Amino acid sequence: MSDQPTPAVPWDRLAADPATVARYEAKVYRGPGPTACHWWLGAISDSGHGKLRAGSRPAGTSRVVSAHVLGFVIRHGAAVLRNGAVVRHTCDEGSCQNPNHWLAGERLQNIVDYTARRGLTGHALADVRGAAGRAVAVRDAILAARPGAEAAAIAAALAAGHPSGEHQDALW
Repeated sequence: MSDQPTPAVPWDRLAADPATVARYEAKVYRGPGPTACHWWLGAISDSGHGKLRAGSRPAGTSRVVSAHVLGFVIRHGAAVLRNGAVVRHTCDEGSCQNPNHWLAGERLQNIVDYTARRGLTGHALADVRGAAGRAVAVRDAILAARPGAEAAAIAAALAAGHPSGEHQDALW
C-alpha cells in the first residue's frame, strides 16, 4: 500500500479529449425522448454505475471513471465537482446517462434519498437483483434485442427485477 495520495481525476482534460468523448458516446443507448433513461452499454460497477477507461496513458490522463460523472462533466464542466459534489440520478438508475436525469448535490443528500426510496415496492432501488444486477440485465437486454425491439427488451428486463409485478414510477 502506498503512502502517496491518489492523483485527482483530470476531469476537464478528459471531457475535452475527443477520443474519450467518442468512447463514452459509443457506449450510450439513448431511449426515446428527453424523459427516457439513456442506458450504459459498457462495463458496470458493483454499484450499478457505468465504468469507462478515459484519457490516454501517453498524456498521463488514463483513468477508469464513472460514466455518469464523465458525462456530467462533458455536459456541464467540472467546476461544480471541485467542492466535493456528487452527480445524483433523479431516476435512481445508476447506469442512466441522460443528462436531464442528473443533478449535482451533496453525498449526504444522495444517501438520504437512497435510504428513503430503496424499500418502495416496485422501485428501481428495490430491484431483487441489486443495482448492478439491474444495470447488467438492461444492458444485456439492449445488446441482445433485435433493432427496433429495444424498448420491449428494456421493459422486460426491468420487470424481471420485481417478481411481484409492482411498479413505482420515479419520484422526481
